[in-house]
Amino acid sequence: MNKLAVIALGGNALLRGNEAGTIEQQETNTLDTLENLIYLVKEGYDLVITHGNGPQVGNILMRNDAGEQLYNIAPMPLDICVADSQGGIGYMIERMVRNVLNKHRIKKNVITFVTMTVVNPDDPAMNKPTKEIGKIYHQEEAEKLAAEKGWAFKPTSKEKGGWRRVVPSPFPIDIINKEYIEKLARDGNIVIAVGGGGIPVYIDEDKNLRTLDAVIDKDLASALLAAQIKANEFYILTDVPFIYKNFGLPTQEKLEFLDYNDTVKYLQTGTFGEGSMAPKIRACLYFVEQGGEKSVITEAKKLEDRSYGSKITMHYDN
Repeated sequence: MNKLAVIALGGNALLRGNEAGTIEQQETNTLDTLENLIYLVKEGYDLVITHGNGPQVGNILMRNDAGEQLYNIAPMPLDICVADSQGGIGYMIERMVRNVLNKHRIKKNVITFVTMTVVNPDDPAMNKPTKEIGKIYHQEEAEKLAAEKGWAFKPTSKEKGGWRRVVPSPFPIDIINKEYIEKLARDGNIVIAVGGGGIPVYIDEDKNLRTLDAVIDKDLASALLAAQIKANEFYILTDVPFIYKNFGLPTQEKLEFLDYNDTVKYLQTGTFGEGSMAPKIRACLYFVEQGGEKSVITEAKKLEDRSYGSKITMHYDN
């Protein structure tokens, strides 16, 4: 049986921070990133690709606002906006994957899932909205929307100014259609799934799927999927080749090989930034806790060079 790997594409894989976000820019970035995955395909890995959607879903929400204000177009709820971004980004990635495979004369099917992720509606995080989404508003606009729609807002940084809507980010507990994602991947197809962490849903007392205004951490949902489909390896592709202790300080130190216990200690002592690396570390730890062989955080272009990338490989021992 081939090894199965889940590859979580970071935001910079699709859109660079200094770019306007045109489709041409996103396609070029995606193509450049996917070129680096061919190494794993040639090594015989089966692949599942996941991706972020932060800037894209933010743009969809802004189009929502503009359509409602200028043309009285009914705005769509957050779950539909997440689904829209999944479909659009998934289509773009699928087309770019097919083009890369064609370039290398590799014949494989590529299949995109618009994925729902199950959460607990009573998760404590539902009462603590922290995830910023959408545009920046003036305080008066934010107060008006909070009163009209019940949205929560918090002030942005001094540099940005203004207020942004915040929504909860509950813990993912199940991936819908995980069995089919696994089967298709192990049959040799490249599968794209869990875009943006998946569309958050919950199951009510009648076993029906219901939606809620929330977003799910993409790396954590990807780690959950990797564990549920019994992947051997889990990769998070970001814009740095390694994890660093005390990143950006004179005492900065590269951390290449990490075991579970040391990684937990680093996390607990605040070694990794909460707004950047810490969520990725938690996702990697979760995967090895659930029996995964190896988690790797690195740049896409370093995948083929096994000397690069920070690796968490020790299994959690009960």
